Amino acid sequence: MNVLLVYAHPEPRSLNGSLKDFAIASLEAAGHHVQVSDLYAMQWKASLDANDSLDREPDARFNPSLDSKHAFANGRQSADIAQEQAKLRWADAVILQFPLWWFSMPAILKGWVERVYAYGFAYGVGEHSDSHWGDRYGEGSMAGKRAMLLVTTGGWESHYGARGINGPIDDVLFPIQHGVLYYPGFDVLPPFVVYRTSRMDDARFASVQDELGQRLDTLWTTPPIPFRQQNAGDYEIPALTLRPEIAPERSGFVAHLA
Repeated sequence: MNVLLVYAHPEPRSLNGSLKDFAIASLEAAGHHVQVSDLYAMQWKASLDANDSLDREPDARFNPSLDSKHAFANGRQSADIAQEQAKLRWADAVILQFPLWWFSMPAILKGWVERVYAYGFAYGVGEHSDSHWGDRYGEGSMAGKRAMLLVTTGGWESHYGARGINGPIDDVLFPIQHGVLYYPGFDVLPPFVVYRTSRMDDARFASVQDELGQRLDTLWTTPPIPFRQQNAGDYEIPALTLRPEIAPERSGFVAHLA
């Protein structure tokens, strides 16, 4: 299988750097093909701007969506964007690896998403009608591929528990897992989260490696998070709200789990 690891940490000698190296070695030892987008090493340009479209008029008003749509459709995207899209097409599975900074991904990784997920590539695809609101949330260009987050955080696991002060980890990661990954069609696996990173000794690191190795070994058999598909009947279209009879006792993020 082909695995794309999109990695966002500025220090190669960090815990994240060690986990990245371990993940690559484990996947390759199992016979998988791995590509790595090391965003800091690549000096990835994080800002989505007019320079991402190669043939626009310099004094034209910049429209992020429409410029992206035109550039993608006409093969006139910045070369770095096209290269990352090619990696996504190639991949059977994608791992986004990052430290949890201010309850989200580092800005450089957010910028990778904003630039690579072009209109016509990751969004704005499929039929839009009164019964089908585009190919997204379980459908789309990434359908049939798997994705997983590999996340580190300094907080304790209890801090991200059901009653923890930071909020449940599934809620904290919901915009990434349900939005960034499920929206364009990935089957999203439960995240691999390493907590309390400042308390890492050799014995604990060995244990984390073992756990991560098991997750990588089951990358193609682990059941994905059961997010509800948009066009499968659970949602009223075009309002895109859950039908009254679907999980009436639930609200918030958990309501979107089947």
